[in-house]
Amino acid sequence: MDDETMEEIPFRGLVEQSLAGMYVIQDEVFQYSNATFAGMFGYTAEELTGMHLKDLVAPDCLQQVVGNYHLRVSGERPSIRFTTRGVHKNGSLVHLEVHGSSLDFRGRPAVVGVGINITEQVRQQEDLQASRERLRELARYINTMREEQRSRIARELHDVVGGILTSMKLDIQRINRRVDDPEVTGIVDDLLGLVQESISAVRLISEDLRPGILDHLGLHAALQSALRQFSERTEIAATLSPGHFDVELSQSRATAIYRIFQEALTNIARHAKAHRVEVSLATDDGELHLDIVDDGQGLAHSNRTGKSIGLVGMAERARELGGTLSIGEGANACGTRISLRIPLELNQ
Repeated sequence: MDDETMEEIPFRGLVEQSLAGMYVIQDEVFQYSNATFAGMFGYTAEELTGMHLKDLVAPDCLQQVVGNYHLRVSGERPSIRFTTRGVHKNGSLVHLEVHGSSLDFRGRPAVVGVGINITEQVRQQEDLQASRERLRELARYINTMREEQRSRIARELHDVVGGILTSMKLDIQRINRRVDDPEVTGIVDDLLGLVQESISAVRLISEDLRPGILDHLGLHAALQSALRQFSERTEIAATLSPGHFDVELSQSRATAIYRIFQEALTNIARHAKAHRVEVSLATDDGELHLDIVDDGQGLAHSNRTGKSIGLVGMAERARELGGTLSIGEGANACGTRISLRIPLELNQ
């Protein structure tokens, strides 16, 4: 760079010593660069001066960069901030954030700008995104394996343990028919009661692990059944509307929605201190809407937060379905509303 050019750069000392990259472009050619900006590309300031934009900008970004240059020198947009990619002397890509403004240089329009190397930040963001995707894949795998395990255990409980208990019940009834001793009859009656309680407990556990009603009668019936059991267990009044709802869902999607619903009820029972829960199902504009509203103490006064494991799992299930899960205040700023939105077209 000649002495005349250096004299035309305002605040020369500050520019040369700046930790930020600074440059002047005219006619799509670099008329000036400080050492910091040139170093981002592996050049000295002298080497970079005189180079064309196409020599430093990644080919897939060149049209954007040249277009932004002309928007500024024409006065249409005097100042523009954007991110782009450059090409290092060694051929590697350099991610840049640049902020350039129009000015007159040697009596003609030019662009003076500041460039910051954000390559490391971009790399960190890409690594973070990759880590998040791996975690999501792991979450999907865990959810799939958990459902398979639940189904297997439910079948074992129902078929094997349930069958053994039923056989025991039949044998105890046979014994009961063959004895006349009142003391033995009393013991047999107690045994029959215990076996029947065990059969009922196995049935409940099996249904909780994998509700057969979900497979045979569909999502609406499964939600109704779960809500009825929830009310009986917690003494919280609960309603589901409408009374009848029919929508075509794959088994895996119906299961995921049911698990989100199940976790929502668990959270309400543990934290909400609610007296009433209202659940609604609807379809609108190609989406399935599931809303669960309680009249409890709300998020601000409960232990339910967006960071809890249960809510994170619910949100992740919703994301796997291509939908969203939102949590906010209920009606009249009272209680909590959990809203699930699932695209119906993805079910086909």
